[in-house]
Amino acid sequence: MKTLFVLTCTLLFSFTLLAQQQAQGGLKVGEVAPEFTGTDLSGNPLSLKNLTKEGPVVLIFYRGAWCPYCNKYMSQLQESLPQFTEKGARVIAITPETMESAEKAVEKTSATFTVITDSERKIMKDYKVLYTVPENVLGALEGYGINLTESNGKNDNVLPVPATYVIGKDGKVKFVHYDENYKQRASVEEIIANL
Repeated sequence: MKTLFVLTCTLLFSFTLLAQQQAQGGLKVGEVAPEFTGTDLSGNPLSLKNLTKEGPVVLIFYRGAWCPYCNKYMSQLQESLPQFTEKGARVIAITPETMESAEKAVEKTSATFTVITDSERKIMKDYKVLYTVPENVLGALEGYGINLTESNGKNDNVLPVPATYVIGKDGKVKFVHYDENYKQRASVEEIIANL
């Protein structure tokens, strides 16, 4: 049991280091948020331009249904959804996963906010959160039963740094939480304070 725990900690630490070395660096407060269009899990089209007409957008990037930290964070956001709604904000989650995998994340977290699968990786690239997982780490992940090709539907082996952005009605970034350590996420209090 101790050996499994040590291996898990080593793998998680490796992921953090790799993200630091390979991630794009994220957007900065004050930048104009890149426009994107997407389709939610129900097939409804949406765009950032139309969303920000209604109010601020809380945009999060998550790695996948296989990630316990992402699932915990999505559950926290779901529990706090009334606070976001009260501020007129809409929560949008972006993932590299397939629709089927994203639906598993929704089931695990009971999320009722919008989830978009970024199958072309354009949103992750534009928001500067994309990185490629090296082969040796992929092997370690597969040892834990995590298959990114299966989860993401492509063999490009990419993940996002799990960043959070608040985008105002003016289309500008008002808040950024970008940390290569996937265990560190923006608190609900920080997000609410920046809406």
